[in-house]
Amino acid sequence: MKLLFTVLSTLLLTLNAYANQPLLTPDELNAKLGGNNLRILDIRDPKSYAEKHISGSLNAPYGKWRGPKENPGELPPLNKLTELVQNLGLSPKNQIVVVSSGADQTDFGAAARVYWTLKVLGLENLSILNGGIKSWAVAKLPLDNQPVSVAKSDYVPSINQSLITTKEELAKKSADGSARLIDARPKAFYEGETRHQAAKVPGTLKGATNLEHSKWFDEKTPTFISSIKAKQVATDSQLDSDQEVVSFCNTGHWAATNWFAMSEVLGKKNVSMYNGSMVDFTKDAQLSSMDNVPSRGKQLWIDFKLWIERTFS
Repeated sequence: MKLLFTVLSTLLLTLNAYANQPLLTPDELNAKLGGNNLRILDIRDPKSYAEKHISGSLNAPYGKWRGPKENPGELPPLNKLTELVQNLGLSPKNQIVVVSSGADQTDFGAAARVYWTLKVLGLENLSILNGGIKSWAVAKLPLDNQPVSVAKSDYVPSINQSLITTKEELAKKSADGSARLIDARPKAFYEGETRHQAAKVPGTLKGATNLEHSKWFDEKTPTFISSIKAKQVATDSQLDSDQEVVSFCNTGHWAATNWFAMSEVLGKKNVSMYNGSMVDFTKDAQLSSMDNVPSRGKQLWIDFKLWIERTFS
């Protein structure tokens, strides 16, 4: 019986991944080029895009999808996001593929964050190029530098609140244990050994468990693992239950990778993201609502090290 369950579970995962195609290989994307409804969003900086990009792709730099410097995890205002998606010619009829540089595992978080934002805006037919431009180049597929333009769309998005957990909702879910809080940051952040430059206090959310975003990749490569391997990561992390999950990190970047893995690759229901994450939370946090907060002396030492980093890097 257990063997049958395992086989059926693997089959469902495979079918789900095939139907939704949250991840595309370079060859799979190459086969789709020229399709009338295909929109490829290259989220690299304008200079890199101008030098070489996938034929037909549009430049949509990552920074345009982010909040202000003091709280980059915030969503930009809806009117700004509406203008952005309309200028990119996006509508629900499009298959939208997000392409990042593929430089490393952290870079994948940028693609996942843009994917999440598009889904928040009601766009469902979404994919990420697994490995980004780097994987495309490794596959020896063509790049060009021709400018691309598309007609502006009239799509008017609205916010899908089910994908977002606010600070107020988070406090309630943390207090009553109704949701599993998953910290996507590296261990040093989770354990309060360091903090983001814009966060006020080191540590993590009360009751949170650590699932580093890097767990979803093949060793040290920027290539996302197969759905079967992802299922094993979820099992090892005890994420197999139907309990609601809230993903967070420092600024809703690494957390987007965890959200993408659980929601899109594994098809887990009730997965949302606290996109403001620790930078937003620590602006006015009560220390009683946090774990792993170091002593005041250690906090001052962390502050000093971060000052050195800002000043001399």
